[in-house]
Amino acid sequence: MYPSDPNAPTPMPGPGPAKALRAECLRLLQITSPDDKAAQVRGLDSARCTLDTTESLIEPGPLPGRPERPVLVHPSQLKTRAVGTLEGRAGLIHALTHIEANAINLALDIVWRFTDMPADFYRDWWRVAQEEALHFELLNAHLKRLGHAYGDFPAHDGLWDMAERTKDDLLARLALVPRTLEARGLDATPAVRKRLVSVGDQGAAKILDIILRDEIGHVAMGNRWYRYLCEARRLDPIGTYAALAKRHQAPTLKAPFNLVARRAAGFTEAELSNLQAITAD
Repeated sequence: MYPSDPNAPTPMPGPGPAKALRAECLRLLQITSPDDKAAQVRGLDSARCTLDTTESLIEPGPLPGRPERPVLVHPSQLKTRAVGTLEGRAGLIHALTHIEANAINLALDIVWRFTDMPADFYRDWWRVAQEEALHFELLNAHLKRLGHAYGDFPAHDGLWDMAERTKDDLLARLALVPRTLEARGLDATPAVRKRLVSVGDQGAAKILDIILRDEIGHVAMGNRWYRYLCEARRLDPIGTYAALAKRHQAPTLKAPFNLVARRAAGFTEAELSNLQAITAD
């Protein structure tokens, strides 16, 4: 054996064994710190992960991992604050930050929980998780610039509550989370943006522009995979949606609707007409 060269460079360690993407999503979902969760989601290279679409993973216990604050209350207990005050504007930004923290959890949950879908399904929702993590980081940084931190205000748990109600039915999850709750964000964002611009918060407005652009894509993914399952199960998308909304007690949608954004996200004219007819009753 030849002696080693003391001047030779130390070999760098290899990348290590590949991680399983769906198992990683479950691990990330359990992280309690939203800052750490967002950073790790953004830092994970899915191209170096394996993807087993058939493996059934065991739910480890109560999900998701979350911090002690914000305190979660019923939506009726939340105060509406005037954005003309610094406290009121911070409260609004905090509410948006909380939505994005939950959105990370929702995207991670759909990847690990449901099996036997095409590989593109898991890649799509992993990309959503990374974009939601970016949204959280942008809003959280803006909240800090306003002198507050995530957790300073109470919040509600409506998004995750619907995830719990639909944990055993992927079709219901797709119908009622991206196509209902997240689609409501498409409707609400222009008015929220207008309020923030009215008090000179152009920084927040720019963040909302990024979020609206990405959320159109997220709702479009919900539409794509909802229709994929409806076709596979030979179900009528409109009638099935109405039945699922009733079964899982989805919130009643209210006008006005952002029809431009909803069309861009893939809602059909028949769906939009039906939506407007229901809310007009």
